[in-house]
Amino acid sequence: MMRAFSTSATGMMAQETLVDVIANNLANVNTTGFKRSQIEFQDLLYSKIKEPGTEISPGVNTPTGLEVGTGVRVASTLRVFSLGQFENTGRNLDISVRGNGFLQVLMPNGETRYTRDGALQTNANGQLVTLAGYQLSPAIAVPTDATSIDVGIDGGVNVTDSTGARTVVGTIQLARFVNPSGLTGLGDNLFAPSDASGPAVTGTAGQEGFGSLQSGFLEKSNVQMVNELVNLITAQRAYEINSRAIRAGDEMLRETNNIFR
Repeated sequence: MMRAFSTSATGMMAQETLVDVIANNLANVNTTGFKRSQIEFQDLLYSKIKEPGTEISPGVNTPTGLEVGTGVRVASTLRVFSLGQFENTGRNLDISVRGNGFLQVLMPNGETRYTRDGALQTNANGQLVTLAGYQLSPAIAVPTDATSIDVGIDGGVNVTDSTGARTVVGTIQLARFVNPSGLTGLGDNLFAPSDASGPAVTGTAGQEGFGSLQSGFLEKSNVQMVNELVNLITAQRAYEINSRAIRAGDEMLRETNNIFR
């Protein structure tokens, strides 16, 4: 069988995966705090027919070799943590991280997860939680007599009671990672650390390399729709060209078979 069949098949499968990644990016174009993924490819092993530098006569070596590749594979999907657009919501519990850092979220099993989605709420106990109901870590509780809540750029949560007195009830701490692209996506706008991301380093917003917090704004997805559509067209054309290579190989085999008829 011609090598072109299996080689082109790897190209078609790789482009299918690329389209899957692009589709997920486009599906989350309006997801708060979503970070787009880009796909990385690697070529497969080569069949070496002649090594470079092979001696063809005494003192004469070939300047190049003869090798034929066997296709391509998807090496990884890289999550891009560039900042998205910031949307003014006018809601004090909507916060955005302007720069490096993640909000920390406490899961029911006691583990900590991380998010860029700052659309916060208060639950029945007055605790600050995400839209999915997970508490921030460290926990922050708003008194029942609070008439207003606002968050400072350093993460300090200030409340005003019915008498007009202002009190700081807690501080929203941020976490950052040496390699945020190594985080594992869990859905619900949450990430989990991995061996590739390294452990979380926690600190105060606006200090020690952490971004500041901005109340009344949400960070939108960093997906650029035009770029994704261009990538989609490129993937479609690459898929089509690979299928044509298979068709060309089929026609060559058919011509070979016709010689014996």
